Order: sequence, then structure tokens, then C-alpha cells
Amino acid sequence: MGDVKDGKPTRRYRSAVREESARRTRQAVVGAAAELFVARGYAGTSLADVAVAAGVARPTVFAAFGSKAALLRQVLDEALAGDDEPVPVAQRPWFRPVLEATTGAAVLDAYAGVCTLISHRAARIFEVVRRAADDAPEAAEVWEASQRNRRMGARMVVERVGSLGPLRQGSDVERAIDVMWIFNDTALYDMLVLNRGWTEEEFRDWLSARMRDALLAD
Repeated sequence: MGDVKDGKPTRRYRSAVREESARRTRQAVVGAAAELFVARGYAGTSLADVAVAAGVARPTVFAAFGSKAALLRQVLDEALAGDDEPVPVAQRPWFRPVLEATTGAAVLDAYAGVCTLISHRAARIFEVVRRAADDAPEAAEVWEASQRNRRMGARMVVERVGSLGPLRQGSDVERAIDVMWIFNDTALYDMLVLNRGWTEEEFRDWLSARMRDALLAD
């Protein structure tokens, strides 16, 4: 709502240049934090460290995010989404093939691709959050939220597959979601691609085949 001057409402001044500068600063902070969290861990990274790496003052980091846990959450969110736009994953162009597929097998093929893409961006950050959750209650909250979100994603995919044909689990949708929740864990990518040297194509094809075996009725 605008201010009132001489009886007439006025618009608050908004500078596009200032807003873009603030966004670039946030992006620099998130990028620096992501690198430091992966290299040093959550406990070993301070907001002061992030500020130095991003080339900004510590109060700037605090003003933008409020706490280290909030910054960790933002780093994870952007790794999952690929950018800082406030668009749900299900509405992203790279997720659309999952919703547009017309057979259960095609849904799972597309979702294996989505899991591979997300893991490429976020597997290392997920591991940071997982380790931090053991000792930091605020990080544990971020971890628990990420697990709930993964399960929501699993539910979306299972319900889509179930709408196109029978599930191996029959009417036990919750059991099917449990299975999919295992398969969309970035830890699988971490173990097979980052640690064992599988190519992403090999991982995607393996994941798709295992999802089909586990979810689709014969």
C-alpha cells in the first residue's frame, strides 16, 4: 500500500536495478555456501566464511537469510530446482514428461531421468544435510522436511502410474510409495555415480529398470 502525501496516495519507489543487485548478491551467497558446505560440512562453515567467499559483508548474509539453517535450506532448494525461481518441481519443464507419459513404464522412465537430474545437482548437498542432522537440531529439521518432500514426490509418481494400470502392490498404495521413496533417494546416485564411477546414463537406465520391476504388475 502506498504512502499518502498531500491527500494523494503515492507508490513506494521500487528500483529494478536494486532488486536485480540484491538477487545477484543472494545468488553469490548461495553459490559460496554450497561450495563451503560440501567442502567443510555444515558445522565447519560459518556465515562469516560464506560472506568472505561471496565477497559480501557478514551482515548482508544474515539480512538475506537470517540464519545458517535457513541458508542451508535455500542451498538445498536451489540444488533441487536448478534455480531460485519460486516454481514447484511438478511445474518445471523437465518434470513435465512424467505427467505427460501415457503408460506406467513411460512414467517411470521419465521419473528415473528426473531423479538422475536432481541427484546430479543435489546429491552432495543432501549428504551434507544428512550428516549435519545428527548433531544440529536446525539441520535435522531441514533433513526431515526433505524426506517428507521426497515422499510427496514418490506419492505423485505412484498415483500417476496407478492411474494408468495396476501396481505390483495391488491396492496397497502406501507400500508402493515406500518402495518409490527408496528409489528417489539421492544416496543411490552418490554411491553408484560419485563413488563407483557409473555414468549417468547407466544409472538412469538401471534406476528405471528397478522401478519397473518393483512397481509394475506382470
